[in-house]
Amino acid sequence: MSAYYYSGCPENYEAHYLDSCSVCSKSLHNSDIFMYRGNTPFCSKECRQEQMEVDEAREKKLRSGRSLRKSESKSSTPSKTVRTGVVTVS
Repeated sequence: MSAYYYSGCPENYEAHYLDSCSVCSKSLHNSDIFMYRGNTPFCSKECRQEQMEVDEAREKKLRSGRSLRKSESKSSTPSKTVRTGVVTVS
């Protein structure tokens, strides 16, 4: 049974985001809540750690994908000549 909060009307109970664990959906009613990234609740350190590892792997994959695209775009664009030097005006 998940917990509900009272919104002012007896017939209008709504589920709250702190009702259940974000990983295993275990009820968080009358238990410790472990938070991650501000508003994501977990029932245990283990569930929180699991989500952290998933997020870390996802971010690592995104970073590696971006670096591959950058190297591909660098190799596919023609090289441009840039002139450098000193210009003296009298």
